[in-house]
Amino acid sequence: MKRILTTALFFCASVTGFSAHALEGETIEELRAVQLYSQDALIEMINANTHLDKVVADRCQLVQDIEARANVLKVPAYQFLWGDMLAWGVCVDAEPARGIGYMEDAANQGLPAALEQLGRYYAKGTLVQQDKSRAVVYLREAAALKNLKAQIHLVELFLEGYGSPYDYEDAYHWLYNSVTNDKKQHQKIASYLARLEKLMHPKAVREAKRPLDS
Repeated sequence: MKRILTTALFFCASVTGFSAHALEGETIEELRAVQLYSQDALIEMINANTHLDKVVADRCQLVQDIEARANVLKVPAYQFLWGDMLAWGVCVDAEPARGIGYMEDAANQGLPAALEQLGRYYAKGTLVQQDKSRAVVYLREAAALKNLKAQIHLVELFLEGYGSPYDYEDAYHWLYNSVTNDKKQHQKIASYLARLEKLMHPKAVREAKRPLDS
């Protein structure tokens, strides 16, 4: 028969890295299902866009822990997660302005996913006013950090006429050296490279086809 957690067990769970915010009557086995995410695990979830689903699947029990790691410890991945939760009202009341602020904090610490998402939001006018010039700035930073989604979005903006032609070579270089097992994405990349190539000097194209880090 499952034993109900006592106050002491709540404390022990917190010390050993589990959430101390279990629901009343929850068992040890159920509490173990909501162990706090490591930064690496959280980044993997963010890159797969499953981070908000995970918070909901964990029955919103980690809200206070997530907020603390974002607000007090200032862990970039948790700043992004907390910002996304606030932006869309996941397990908390929606506060889009605060959410964007936390995403910006994560971006300022160099988290590629935060840079990419802010760039995408400004490109599309999601939550913020559409500003494609600002989108280019965010996406270029994320693209330089090898974020494939940012590399693709950046070239899309270049093909629409935004950004500087001086950046075409870098964008081509990053996307040319990208790796993906998604056939549709692979075809899209090939198409974008062919279109961008037409806007570039042949010498710049040759330079852009060099291997990464060379």
